[in-house]
Amino acid sequence: MVRVMASGVFDILHTGHISYLEQARAMGDELVVVVACDDTVRKRKHEPVTPEAMRARIISSLRTVDRTVIGNVGDMFRIIMEIQPDIIVLGYDQAFDENTLRAELEARGISADIRRAGECGADLTGTRRIIDRIVKEFGDEK
Repeated sequence: MVRVMASGVFDILHTGHISYLEQARAMGDELVVVVACDDTVRKRKHEPVTPEAMRARIISSLRTVDRTVIGNVGDMFRIIMEIQPDIIVLGYDQAFDENTLRAELEARGISADIRRAGECGADLTGTRRIIDRIVKEFGDEK
């Protein structure tokens, strides 16, 4: 059994997320998705649009996903050690340096292959793009 791990914020679900998770699922037998906790989203990106429990529930409902967990604050490698993935799939636009990640995994005794998903290519494949479009279209309405 090949366990694959994917992770992300998944704030407003869009086709980019679906493509990422489908690609990750195709790489193994079990897909475990780590949904970033609210504190991590605030520190790294922005105020979450939807709370972590809601985002996790949405991701859990997807047929490509076998299990969903909410990430923890601080040491991201702690959740990787708990999941014990054979493969970690990074989104095409996730800001992780693969070599740095590999080195840190190796230093912690975690032997997981690191792969990067390809870009979806559809329009509105990013949460920020969706929000910007909504604001542009409906921002002046009250």
